[in-house]
Amino acid sequence: MLPPVNFLQLLLPDFALILLGYLVCRYTALNRTVWEQVESLVYFFLFPVLLFQSIVRSPLDLGATSSLIGAGLLLGLSGIGLSYLLPHLPGLGRHIDRREHAGAAQVAFRFNSYIALALSERVAGTQGLLLIAVLIGVCVPLFNVGAVWPMARHSDTGFLRALVRNPLIIATALGLAANFAGFRVPVWLEPTVSRVGGASIPLGLMAAGAGMRLAHLAQQKALTTGVLAIRHLLLPLVAAGLAWAFSLDAAQATVLLAFSALPTASSCYVLASRMGYNGAYVAGLVTLSTLLGLASLPFALGFLRGLVVSA
Repeated sequence: MLPPVNFLQLLLPDFALILLGYLVCRYTALNRTVWEQVESLVYFFLFPVLLFQSIVRSPLDLGATSSLIGAGLLLGLSGIGLSYLLPHLPGLGRHIDRREHAGAAQVAFRFNSYIALALSERVAGTQGLLLIAVLIGVCVPLFNVGAVWPMARHSDTGFLRALVRNPLIIATALGLAANFAGFRVPVWLEPTVSRVGGASIPLGLMAAGAGMRLAHLAQQKALTTGVLAIRHLLLPLVAAGLAWAFSLDAAQATVLLAFSALPTASSCYVLASRMGYNGAYVAGLVTLSTLLGLASLPFALGFLRGLVVSA
């Protein structure tokens, strides 16, 4: 039986850190000059360490979780495809600025890894942690490529050049290679690596708050509605269909549904900002996505899970 989860308690720390970053940047001497350096630290060092450690932490049993992997990859491709499609939709597309879309498209399919790990353990125990580790390992490379491609393409910097120089993709590739090679972070080094990677979450969220300009959301209503509807409504529905189609067991279906309804990644802001896009707008989307998780997670893990598991 699914244990009760207080979603407000789970998401409140992330929202509070975003708000704290906003207030500190606006009303103290720690202004944008300081936070630009924080963004660089998170983007080039702290978050890559977190990604690497998350992927190498548990062995990837591709055989035992092949159905979940297939469903997760199809879910990811659905999110990427839907987000890329937004500017081409009749009626909606003409209201979407193509450059703003290039920076914001990632919000529709990327996810908050920290909340993913915490939530999976709450709803499915140690098995949930293993299952979400598998999804992180196979989906993060896809999602990072999907996030970088429209920005590199729109800015004419060259997709392959942007890809091989992106620290998040480098960390993901190294993590997968290390996992398949059987490498694990030595026990004596693990506390230090955990603290370095863990620092990326609060600093990344505070940097998103420091860069936030909520007025930008009102200027891009169609794009805002589109990416957040994909992230918090359409992807949970797709996940429910995939869980049924792949005949996932209760634990795998639960983890996939939780995965589909998560708030977007806090690093969306840092990636957009560092690649020369409208980071303030993406920071606003990260904030709204964190709030919308209070609705999408109960929807996915309550109503949709009930339909899938009883089917």
